[in-house]
Amino acid sequence: MATATAAADIRKADRDCKRRRGHGRYDDARPNGASKSITMKRLFLSFSCAAIALSFLAVSAVAQPQADETSNDSAKGSINGRVVDQNGQPLANAMVSVRGYGNTQRGGTAATDREGNFKVDGLDPFAYIVTATLPTYIATPRDPDATPLGFFRVGDTTRIELMKGGVITGSVKRANGDPVVSVTVRAYMIRDNKGQPPRYGIPMRARQTDDRGVYRIYGLVPGSYIVSAGGLGNVNGYSIDQYGSDVPTYAPSSPRDAATEVSVGSGEELANVDIRYREELGHTVSGVASSAVATDQPNGFNLTLTSTLNGTSQANYTFFQPPQARGFAFSGVPDGEYDVVAQQYSPAGGWIVSEPRHIQVRGADITGLELIAKALASIAGSIMLEESKLPECAGKRRPLLSETVIGPWHNEKTVPKDQPPFLYGMGGPTVPDKDGSFVLRNLAPAQYRFNVRPLAKYWYLKSITWPSGTAAASPKSPAPDRPRDAARNWTNIRTSERWTGLTVTFAEGAGSMRGQIDPGEGKKSSGRVFVYLSPAEPDKAEDIVRYFVSLAAEDGSFALTNLPPGRYWVTGAAAGDSDSNMMSKLRLPDETELRAKLRRDGEAAKLQIEFKPCQNVSDYHLGFK
Repeated sequence: MATATAAADIRKADRDCKRRRGHGRYDDARPNGASKSITMKRLFLSFSCAAIALSFLAVSAVAQPQADETSNDSAKGSINGRVVDQNGQPLANAMVSVRGYGNTQRGGTAATDREGNFKVDGLDPFAYIVTATLPTYIATPRDPDATPLGFFRVGDTTRIELMKGGVITGSVKRANGDPVVSVTVRAYMIRDNKGQPPRYGIPMRARQTDDRGVYRIYGLVPGSYIVSAGGLGNVNGYSIDQYGSDVPTYAPSSPRDAATEVSVGSGEELANVDIRYREELGHTVSGVASSAVATDQPNGFNLTLTSTLNGTSQANYTFFQPPQARGFAFSGVPDGEYDVVAQQYSPAGGWIVSEPRHIQVRGADITGLELIAKALASIAGSIMLEESKLPECAGKRRPLLSETVIGPWHNEKTVPKDQPPFLYGMGGPTVPDKDGSFVLRNLAPAQYRFNVRPLAKYWYLKSITWPSGTAAASPKSPAPDRPRDAARNWTNIRTSERWTGLTVTFAEGAGSMRGQIDPGEGKKSSGRVFVYLSPAEPDKAEDIVRYFVSLAAEDGSFALTNLPPGRYWVTGAAAGDSDSNMMSKLRLPDETELRAKLRRDGEAAKLQIEFKPCQNVSDYHLGFK
């Protein structure tokens, strides 16, 4: 419904239109030669009246108060919710874990009741990750467009959906038909059910065969897999695997480059993925891992051997080199191309990692590798809060720093294809301390941007900036490309660099918008629809943090929050098959054409809305066919 002011404006516009049509009827008494043009004017004015009324209804939505966030309570609280399956049915006896983001000391656990409900009490205000586990079930992949945040805060109620994992089963037998007993069979996911390769590392699940040579791997995420038996695996330098020196045999009976891919869906059991074991001895890759960083308590090294095929990482194999050990040795390595990396972790300094060493195994062992681990890069910064003095923003809830998550996001387009993907999973998001200071650690060399948003209704992200003229802590390293606007540009980070001065500014005065997609009278919306806001003010066109997108729900409702005050173009667009994580894509520094197109579409549609400080717009109706 429209406000009283908007309704008055519509009535006035309607009277003006009728007055013009009256003049048209008066002019209709003119000579016949003018009658056709006057009739066309009548039609144009009729459509104009309708267009003016619809435009007021579209942009003059109700600005009524919603459930305001006025409390800054820092007392302990709870997170509760429900665990269901993919059909919405409750799951009893699921174990729910609530743990602090980057802080395992915070949180708690609970089991679901018969109705799938759970509650974890005694939680300090913090950003929490909530997960649920139940045998044979796996977590339904989070849709980043439908659920942009992957964490929760005290007081939240959440719905966790689990789905039945897939199953791959078969047998492993020798050429003479005898079963291969107690051999490890591994299923490597090479693409998810949307055809996308894994972002960090290669997911793998393993099981051993029984006395019949039969294996059954369950709890698989839907996607495409290759299955192997024997050979390289997760070894620690102490245990002995009787098949560890063999070359892995891939189903049906081949090396990796001829392996057959199999696909499995949720709850689906794929049988008869049999392997005829080749019993071929592999090669050895050995060497010594050491550190360029002094540590008080050496913890040994984790070695990762990543196979590559056509320049793309295929599978990871690990070996642990204990403290004071003479070195490492991977056995059962087939011919092929690999990258070898050494890693070591200490609670005080984080991860140190060697540069990937590319090797080719061609019919012989490789020995004498020397891997020297160096410290990864880090970025230190702070979060600043700019309060508003406007009366309409008085008494609103401030963002709690302990609920604010900031994370690095590397530029996948500039990363070498043979770079082991797991390196970019080491540097995860973090939470600032009580003073707003934070450190992003364990950053592999790459270009980065930063994801962050305030979890307070009336606050918005104003800027992410670097100070001017700041130099790296290491004077020997070349100055990286670090423009002042860290939201609009990539930040280039090199090995072992220590950067300081990144400033994230939150400002008070954010607006919000809730509305509905209108497909037309008597029609239903079909498919996924994105609702976009792009800045209508020319001087804000290059301000990346003023671009927003929301995926409309199945009922056509949508919501956009934490909006900086100002004028915006409103547009809708059907989601394409490859459209995913659009909020992140919309703010990529490289997506200048996408943002320009949104502004052009907005100007053409002429649907504009203005948000005043701390204004809540509700019942907005966006026409979309």
